[in-house]
Amino acid sequence: MMNFTRLGALSLSIVLALSTLSGCQNQEGSTSSSSNSSSVSGSGSDTSTTTPAPMDLTNVTDPYLATAGVSGDTVIATIDGSDITVAQYLYWLTYGIDSAMQYYGAMMGLTDLPWDTESDGVTLEETFKKSALDTAALYTLIPNIAAREGLTVSEDTMSKIQSVLDTMLADAGSQELLDHMLWSSALTSDNYISMFQTNDLNYQLKEVMFGENAPNAPTEEQLTNYITNDLGIAYRVKHILIKTVDTNSPILDEEGNATGEYTPLDEATVAEKKALAEDLLLQLQSATDKETLFDELMNQYSEDTDSTGAVNSPDGYEAQLGQMVAPFEEASLALQPGEISGLVESAFGYHIILRLPLDLEAYRDSYIAKQMEQQQTQWLEEYPIETTEAYETIDPSDFYSQLSSLRATVETEVAAINETQTGDSSQAETGTTSSQSE
Repeated sequence: MMNFTRLGALSLSIVLALSTLSGCQNQEGSTSSSSNSSSVSGSGSDTSTTTPAPMDLTNVTDPYLATAGVSGDTVIATIDGSDITVAQYLYWLTYGIDSAMQYYGAMMGLTDLPWDTESDGVTLEETFKKSALDTAALYTLIPNIAAREGLTVSEDTMSKIQSVLDTMLADAGSQELLDHMLWSSALTSDNYISMFQTNDLNYQLKEVMFGENAPNAPTEEQLTNYITNDLGIAYRVKHILIKTVDTNSPILDEEGNATGEYTPLDEATVAEKKALAEDLLLQLQSATDKETLFDELMNQYSEDTDSTGAVNSPDGYEAQLGQMVAPFEEASLALQPGEISGLVESAFGYHIILRLPLDLEAYRDSYIAKQMEQQQTQWLEEYPIETTEAYETIDPSDFYSQLSSLRATVETEVAAINETQTGDSSQAETGTTSSQSE
């Protein structure tokens, strides 16, 4: 299944994959070759225990031909009258395999992927190919749709792209090393620029369709339904807790396991606690500005120190059904936004609850992102992908094996530069020390 959220996070994912290029120019000598190898492997997922044989990159000018046996400009599919090339496709194939390698290595301890494993009659290898094709198709389609809307890549984005590339080149120290490191993520400078541009156009399309004053800008009702129905958030509250138990002294069962209950305080202390809670409630009930006073009393008296307490959630917190103890939940749901409860007793003590309205704006971006994903799915349904014979020739397992060999070479190149720079840095420090001692 395709992960459409990649598109919205394109600039982040690409920059993160390449940002450790700066390690090549670490004058402190603190970046080791092993840390650089994670950047070389795209998502930092080298789980293999066998080091692949390095690839000779001396005469390589097309990393896709060297790894997949097909030149980068070869057309593997078309969509909406535009070509999808091997170069565009293999980046996303690499992205998917790297992610899977990380999962299977960390979670299952595997050193290679179970390529032939089937789910609903589809092998893992086939899943990689289809997912990468869908994503590459979307990246090809977005510029076409943006053009029909009269949108172009902003000058600010172009400036940022060039700035990032200039910085990476300066960090790498040479165009050759920068190219090789881009190759290790199945990228070239042209592809990098193209994807950044698509990210900008996608953002503009999202604003045109769902942004402020757009035809499909989310309404309060839509946001409320999204928060309550899709996310399952039932209510938002603040509360004052006056404890009648010692939460540092849990009650254990015969096997030494916590029961979820705590040792009660003595009767005299509980009576004092109840009197305090009743006094706080009386102050709130007679106050003109109840919410301001609630915050003051909560900050001064509340004894809830966990994630829902005044210290960690001063602006309130949201809860799903069944998340809180029953008396608390029932009292919260009985309130309207802005209302304050009576004294609510639970296994923890006495609560005074202030119901708050749901924070709709906090979820506007995630709602719009979901709508954009659905729109992208619809676009792919409207514009079918047509593959060429070249698509069938790409073998994900063989390609990834060759890419691992290319990465091994780049790791060696980076390690050599780090070693040289570490030595230069040490000599410079020694020289400084000597001159100071003189």
